[in-house]
Amino acid sequence: MNKETSIKLFDSKQIRSAWNGDEEKWYFSIVDVVGVLSESENPNNYWKVLKNRLKKEGSELVTNCNQLKMVSKDGKFYKTDVADVEQLFRLIQSVPSPKAEPFKLWLARVGSERIDEIEDPEKGIDRLMETYLRKGYSKEWINQRLKSIEVRKELTDEWEDRGVKKGEGFAILTDEITKAWSGFTTKRYKEFKDLKKENLRDNMTNLELVLNMLAEATTTEISKEKNPKTFEDSRTIAKQGGTIAGNTRKEIEEKTGKKVLSSQNAKQLAQKKMKEIGKK
Repeated sequence: MNKETSIKLFDSKQIRSAWNGDEEKWYFSIVDVVGVLSESENPNNYWKVLKNRLKKEGSELVTNCNQLKMVSKDGKFYKTDVADVEQLFRLIQSVPSPKAEPFKLWLARVGSERIDEIEDPEKGIDRLMETYLRKGYSKEWINQRLKSIEVRKELTDEWEDRGVKKGEGFAILTDEITKAWSGFTTKRYKEFKDLKKENLRDNMTNLELVLNMLAEATTTEISKEKNPKTFEDSRTIAKQGGTIAGNTRKEIEEKTGKKVLSSQNAKQLAQKKMKEIGKK
């Protein structure tokens, strides 16, 4: 497993964590999280008691609990119970602590917003625009990003119609498209931009986003015309759609003398933009 370990701070307390590059997930030390929430002098014992209670209740959190080697106070590595973000939220709901309340309220709000969006999809779009604006994206980029979501949805609908399985199947075909137009696998592209859990498209420049849309839209059109019968047929079409956008990228680079792919992520691009504004 490709892991990267680090220490994260929560309420001035250290929480050990590990990034799994293969799964693209953060894992956190459960004992550290329990220690912060419960303020127990012996978080190991607190987690032991809570774990037994959850086990008796048939909690999936305990059943699916993973272990990773993490550094202890003595500098040595020991196997430690860990949880991903989703499991962590379940754990927070099981700890009777005032510090858990903000998380519980947040979960309730997210659930309520999701129901609203199902009933009125326009609310979801408005909320998404507000989120991007708060993050400092320009309205022009946001409009482009929303269009890319529409293009992506058309492609995944087409894949579903052709019997491609969600999850791994979608990931493999997306990887073929990305590799064909950018020269990078999706994972390598994210590493190039120094990303971990962040969404790759949210960290593309306008031009990168446009070329990615071209690759996906082209793949959709070819698939509709060719009516692929097998997964390998869809894989071939994904390469074809990506290659068309890849040829466009190469032509742009030849005419401008500049590389289209940028190693800068959204945060770095925003900082660059602020510096340019400051010089004016």
